[in-house]
Parts: sequence; structure tokens; C-alpha cells
Amino acid sequence: MNVRTGLGQDSHRFEPEGSAKPLLIGGLRFEGCPGLQGNSDADVLLHALVNALSGVHGVPVLGAVTDRLFREGVTDSAAYVREALRHLGPARISHVSASLECSRPRIAPRQQDLRASLAGILGLAERDVVVTAHSGEGLTAFGRGEGVSATVLVTAVEA
Repeated sequence: MNVRTGLGQDSHRFEPEGSAKPLLIGGLRFEGCPGLQGNSDADVLLHALVNALSGVHGVPVLGAVTDRLFREGVTDSAAYVREALRHLGPARISHVSASLECSRPRIAPRQQDLRASLAGILGLAERDVVVTAHSGEGLTAFGRGEGVSATVLVTAVEA
């Protein structure tokens, strides 16, 4: 059995207060905060997941591939995840661990929803997905409420 891991990270600043762009994290809409800056829906958690999947299979999906999709009008980050999954070949995802750093929005009340959303996007059981969060104690821009950072570790196995 061959075990492969991929580590992905992404971060985005918030749009200016009053922006109409919705805040999406892990495919879920969060109320009470402006959306994140970016050409796509700027779903920081899904972007970090795409980077982690790229770490497993070696194809840099964020960049040239997503730029092509964006030019075609695709701004849904779940589509970017599906594109990254296409490159897994015989590998099967066995576990995903995601960590968010932000002081806003409050992640704890939605942690189970985020697990379910990621599991659904990836076709995994919820027990195989973990989402944690922290504020960074205000030591970083994310802890000061200027945006959101996500780090994702994907473990995959080939039989």
C-alpha cells in the first residue's frame, strides 16, 4: 500500500464592509461578514483543499487549470475541487484534516456543517473529515479579523 499526503494552504482578505459578495467557506454561506477577495467565490477552505489534493497527485490545479475554468465563467470553488479529484488516479482519499484561522466568522457553531459539506464534496464519510479552527490570538491579520486562512492535510492511499 502506498500512502501519500498533500498539504494545502490558502488565505484571503475580506472585501470592504458592505460588499454584496457572500462569504463562502467550505461550500457554506456565512452571514455577518463580507465575502473574501478573489476572482472566484474565494472559498479559502476549498482552495486549500485543492492545493492539498495537488500535493497528493502532483498536478498544480490552482493556477493554470482554475484560470481556464474562470475564463469559462466557472467561479464555484467546488468545481475546482472536482477538477483536482480527477487527477487522483488509483489513489483514494482516506482522511482530510482542515484548520481555519480567523477571528470572524465564528467557526465553532458550524464545524459539523463544514465537516458534512467537505465530506459531501469529496464523497467521504463525515468520520474521515475533521475541521478545527482558532483565532490566532490576534497575532496575525487573520486573528485581527482582516481575513481567513485555511490549511488542509489530505491523506490518500493506493492499493
